Amino acid sequence: MRAFVTGGGGFLGKAVIKQLLARGYEVISYSRSDYPELKTMSVKHILGDMNESDKLIEAMRGSDVVFHIAAKAGIWGKYDDFYNANVIGTENILNACQKLGIKKLVYTSTP
Repeated sequence: MRAFVTGGGGFLGKAVIKQLLARGYEVISYSRSDYPELKTMSVKHILGDMNESDKLIEAMRGSDVVFHIAAKAGIWGKYDDFYNANVIGTENILNACQKLGIKKLVYTSTP
């Protein structure tokens, strides 16, 4: 089984990846920044933005399940930055799942 994880470099993302690896999953992590620790965990890491829908679709191709953990968090910053990352990015994940026939999506959020 192949799992695609957004936000794999963060606290929750790394914990999810460790659990997936322990269960024998092949894991692909997708994020805006490089996380060298993921390479030591035998995780394929792809640099990209969730607003790059074509790149996102190609990265997700062949996945059986998606864990969408990435988000722009905090209370300071431009509204558009939060909207693009959290709303448009999530919409792109949903569209990619539909296009690729991925039937399992786990979405995380904060209150």
